[in-house]
Amino acid sequence: MRRHFSIRLYRPDDTPPAGARRLTDPADPLGSDRAAVRTRWRTAVAEQEHAWTHFHDTTMAAGLLEHGYTWQSVYRMGRFTLSRFLPPFRPKQENHIGEAITDHRGRIAYLKTFRLSETQVRRGHLLSRLAANDWHLANTASDLGIDEAQLGLRLESAGFGLLLRQDVLDGYRKHGRTWSVSAARSTGLPQ
Repeated sequence: MRRHFSIRLYRPDDTPPAGARRLTDPADPLGSDRAAVRTRWRTAVAEQEHAWTHFHDTTMAAGLLEHGYTWQSVYRMGRFTLSRFLPPFRPKQENHIGEAITDHRGRIAYLKTFRLSETQVRRGHLLSRLAANDWHLANTASDLGIDEAQLGLRLESAGFGLLLRQDVLDGYRKHGRTWSVSAARSTGLPQ
């Protein structure tokens, strides 16, 4: 049978209400095992802290702590700085974006992160590659190991088709259809 006890501690000068027992009461349910109970409590607290740390580090923050991030300071107020960070956008891995407020010593006062979906990671990867190549489509396509028309079609399928002029996008679509027909012919597939 389990028994539950509620214990309220009083200062020595306090007068407990009628019916309340002091910890020094001989009828105290902890009795002479008070030190053993305290030790068990401390052990249970330490185990719970360890379990929480393990859960946090492996489940909640594993992907957040594994990567290097690109930080950008956005705003400064007094001794605090608001910064935003971006991941390296690695496909098929956990990626986070977020913002942090740090004090003058670099300690985090506030942190907000968002875990990105695989689609968001692919879109971020395309945009980061374009930015790294100064938004030059041919250089970005070369960097990704594809041709310019394939990059244009990837941009369209990722939802960035409006970044391209309509005539350019139409040319990429025509090139894509021509390429798919010639590829089907070379493999013997029906067109």
